Amino acid sequence: MGPSEDISDWIKQQVGAAGSKGVVVGLSGGVDSAVVGALAKKTLGGNVLGLILPCYSKEEDENHANLVARKLNINTKKIILDSIYDNFTEVLPRGNRMALANLKARLRMNVLYYFANSLNYLVVGTGNKSEIMAGYSTKYGDAGADILPLGGLLKTEVKELARELDIPDEILNKAPSAGLWENQTDEDELGISYEDLDKALTALERGENIQPQQELVDKVKELIKKSEHKRILPPIFKPIKKWFGPHKIWKEV
Repeated sequence: MGPSEDISDWIKQQVGAAGSKGVVVGLSGGVDSAVVGALAKKTLGGNVLGLILPCYSKEEDENHANLVARKLNINTKKIILDSIYDNFTEVLPRGNRMALANLKARLRMNVLYYFANSLNYLVVGTGNKSEIMAGYSTKYGDAGADILPLGGLLKTEVKELARELDIPDEILNKAPSAGLWENQTDEDELGISYEDLDKALTALERGENIQPQQELVDKVKELIKKSEHKRILPPIFKPIKKWFGPHKIWKEV
């Protein structure tokens, strides 16, 4: 068995364990969502809904999302979020570029969960291990999902899997981008190429020294440290004292 079969089996187990009927996936036109769509279709057949959710998005991305859907024969729905985004920005105080970009990601996740709840489906996320470890995701946006089939694969491994699954070359070869603003690319925002990121993550996992690239490893360590809050549940305060008696005395338990 190859990785696609192993992941397909895992998806089937997760959907069954949750008592769900299928999955919803956001088709962005990128390689990660294409691979997830292919694996979901392979596993669940017709019980997959692909959502195309443009929000002032590039036409190319929508075209690529439709290309994947046609190739995989995935049922899709298109919900244009431009006007909803405008309504939010009209009532909210002016935000910086990142706040506005994250708003788009969180609007999309609202729609994904709306359809998932309506259909008794799971939301299948498209994040890969490289993005998860570097914190390259929007909390409660694209990072919000029920299952993450690519969460154990580095970006470079996802591209290899995409070739195995015969994902179209125009999707495989374009610069990865979340489409959050004009000309935005993942690697520019991360400040590191996926190839270097994956090299550093692999070295850290194996405890290897990749001199003379220690500066690269240190950079990745810092990305991991700063994004730890994205990989854990919110911290919960656990009191060591409780209220006692009619006068509400605060005493240690």
